[in-house]
Amino acid sequence: MDALDTLISRVGYLPPFPRQVPLLLELLNKDEVNAEQVVALLEYDPSLTANVMRVCNSVMFGSSSPANDLQEAVLRLGFKEVCRLVLVISSSNALVPPQKAYGLETNELWKHSIATALATTAIAEDLGDDANLAFTAGLLHDIGKVVLARALDQSYADMFADLELSQTATTEAEKKLFGFQHAEVGGRMLARWRFSAPLVAAVWFHHDPMRARPHERLAACVFLGNMIAHFMGHGYGHLAFAFRGRTEALDILGLEPNSLPRYMIDTFEAMEELKELLHFDLATA
Repeated sequence: MDALDTLISRVGYLPPFPRQVPLLLELLNKDEVNAEQVVALLEYDPSLTANVMRVCNSVMFGSSSPANDLQEAVLRLGFKEVCRLVLVISSSNALVPPQKAYGLETNELWKHSIATALATTAIAEDLGDDANLAFTAGLLHDIGKVVLARALDQSYADMFADLELSQTATTEAEKKLFGFQHAEVGGRMLARWRFSAPLVAAVWFHHDPMRARPHERLAACVFLGNMIAHFMGHGYGHLAFAFRGRTEALDILGLEPNSLPRYMIDTFEAMEELKELLHFDLATA
């Protein structure tokens, strides 16, 4: 067992990621998929079923008759929307709690992750890349911070705070304390949860997309999505790392810097839609 696995194992309990999620993503990548297959993955999880039904029957869909069962709800929402809804609900268990070692309050990591997911998706959709993969990678890109926050005892937490006060980038502070940083931890977690190779690579190398080959495009989308989330005010910590490699990420995707404001607008609009869909305010939740 290497150092990464040792750290993850000694952290103790972490909220498990539902087994349905990687299976759902795999299902949606098939040429033919039907509602019965999607329902079969969700129907034995009461929380997911209840939330899919609740969203489907929300007033924004304007139907006078509520959905009577999960299959009808899936058909009304659409497979893509169900997938993203399941991802957001599932990730909240791990990302909503405060991460005190990082100075993060309740919901702060979740809000940043959602903003990153929507920005990453906006870029991927514009380029014709896989939007479901992009949303998932953006949403889970900082999951490794949950593990490191649990592993930091008070002495480490104090050292981490001192390093950040000295304007050391978060990733550099983590490297000094542990020998690896949150992106590597997150990648290993996704591998343990049996997510696909592109998702593992994109999370593992979202600060250095060139190293994610052959999945550097997805990693570059996450890099830029993360940066856009910070630009929009959904960020935290020191930003020295966020600007290193921006040119490389743009080059990988064939983008110009002047395209970023357009993606910021797309992300803002998508956040407003998600706020209506889930009945919460990302600015204050």
